[in-house]
Amino acid sequence: MVKDAAAHAEEDKKKRELIDAKNKAESMIHQAEKNLKDFGDKVASADKTAIETAVEALKKAAEGDNLDEINNKTDALMNASMKLGEAMYKEQQASAGATGQADAGAEQPQPEAGKKED
Repeated sequence: MVKDAAAHAEEDKKKRELIDAKNKAESMIHQAEKNLKDFGDKVASADKTAIETAVEALKKAAEGDNLDEINNKTDALMNASMKLGEAMYKEQQASAGATGQADAGAEQPQPEAGKKED
């Protein structure tokens, strides 16, 4: 029994890596599709098309059992999604900046009337 486990250890390791890669791919696909739905109008159409193409390529790769292909397509999707991430970040900064400026004016202490400085 121990000999069988040792004999199949490498095979089990490869299966585990493939399963982990497929799980990561599915997660990336889901996240990219969600972000495209929510923020797709914030990026150029060429960037949006590149992300959609990368998603489809990764879906196709994830159906197979080629670990290297899945990893390469996952990396390609991550790289394509960076433009979308930048757009999301800029929008969050802009909305936080607008809120922060409104709050900053309200938080500044006003000098009290009738109080003299030393």
